[in-house]
Amino acid sequence: MRINQKNTLEIPPVALDFDQARFNMLEQQIRPWDVYDPSVLMVLESVHREDYVPANWRNLALADVEVDLGHGERMLKPNHEARLLQSIQVQAGDRILEIGTGSGFLTACLASLGAHVDSVDIHADFTAEADARLKANGIDNVNLLSADAAHGWGDTNAYDVIVVSGSVPDDITDFTRGLADGGRLWITVGSGDVMEARLVTRVGDQLHTDGLFETVIAPLVNREAPTTFTF
Repeated sequence: MRINQKNTLEIPPVALDFDQARFNMLEQQIRPWDVYDPSVLMVLESVHREDYVPANWRNLALADVEVDLGHGERMLKPNHEARLLQSIQVQAGDRILEIGTGSGFLTACLASLGAHVDSVDIHADFTAEADARLKANGIDNVNLLSADAAHGWGDTNAYDVIVVSGSVPDDITDFTRGLADGGRLWITVGSGDVMEARLVTRVGDQLHTDGLFETVIAPLVNREAPTTFTF
């Protein structure tokens, strides 16, 4: 505390205890959403979310909110990220594709769990900012690219895990073709206020789909639902 030139008492802002906030996030947001996988809980504790958000959002990085990243994009809430990570069951040797790098936080979690991550984002500034954050935190098993991956990316059967961070209105074939046998795709399908997060697993030539939870997230750029007109 100090007295300023106007003779009024100034009280400095209280520094947030991020360790306590992280504990609260895990106990009050993550576990109540039925996330108990030890590897997921460990990575959410070890990868510090506050290091992967815009500076003005730092004190809210662990709160139950969608962090605004710009360009109309928002980070998933922590509980959604946790359910995503639990559902795709990343293994140590997995090759991972992330479509929509965003802040780089989910990229860091995926890289911590798997062998390598290719992450593609249409916004070049997101790619540059995520690259700086990942390097600052010593994460180097990632390949970041600025490109349009709205209709898939990479070779057929190339990835064990694919995560698409924006929603698509219907057809997901562009993304399922990238799955290796046994590969898992996390994607949100729907439009408007009716969307569902899904897990799609390839077994041989078959695709098995599990509905996970209802949600609403921004459409993947260049995969928005067509505009309909009412007469």
